[in-house]
Amino acid sequence: MKKNMVPLIGLVVGMGLMVWSITSAGNISSFIDTPSLVITLGGSFAALMVSFPLEDIKKMPTIIKKLMLSPAANEEELISTVIEISKKTRSQGILAVENDIKELDNEVLVYGLEMVIDGSDPEDIREIMEIKAENIEKRHSVGQDIFNKWGELAPGFGMLGTLIGLIIMLGELNDPSTIGSGMATALITTFYGSLLANMIFLPIATNLKSQTEAEMQMCEMVIEGVLSIQAGQNPRVIEQKLRSYLPESKNGNASERSSNPIDAELSKDENYG
Repeated sequence: MKKNMVPLIGLVVGMGLMVWSITSAGNISSFIDTPSLVITLGGSFAALMVSFPLEDIKKMPTIIKKLMLSPAANEEELISTVIEISKKTRSQGILAVENDIKELDNEVLVYGLEMVIDGSDPEDIREIMEIKAENIEKRHSVGQDIFNKWGELAPGFGMLGTLIGLIIMLGELNDPSTIGSGMATALITTFYGSLLANMIFLPIATNLKSQTEAEMQMCEMVIEGVLSIQAGQNPRVIEQKLRSYLPESKNGNASERSSNPIDAELSKDENYG
């Protein structure tokens, strides 16, 4: 894993712009109210505890930590790994990679190759690996669900705090001069709810969803690679299969590789080998 500072930078920039817009036209102290923050943040978190099991809530620090990290592996590294394994299995047999797979850090790839070594049927391998990928997706979706729900709850509790403030204000109309300040205080909770939802909770959920989608694509590539290795397909064919999962922007060098005369000759030899 390597650090990913982009979410933190985005949050700092967003909050900085918010503070700048407030201070350029008013007083920042007018937007600070502890009871309003307690109602919005504390109330929505309490509702979150009602909505999800405690075990899922306990995972939130780990989920936030994952937000600040990005996987060290990428598609190119995965393709290279699968191609190297396929070359070795074609020349030395599938048992030759039994020790090599212990050094891999992709659990799905290791799981699939172990089944290939054990001689499992292709249909069983695909089915079991797809189930494993689905379990990974479900495990990762917990974080998305939590922050999506928190993003839904925060504005609601902001509105609830506003209603509480308005009720208190309307109950103390003996002094009309306090209506303006009372109304401003009542509206702060709505501000907090919208800010927390749109600046923090929903963006975190979207980020986690993007990470999960990228990992699921990697799982699909791994499944295709493992089945192709078991079928003994040409490494060049396997590479083209795996690269078909990548967007065009990441396949920019494919034409250069195919036009290389040395690679073309190797591919020709492999086809007839």
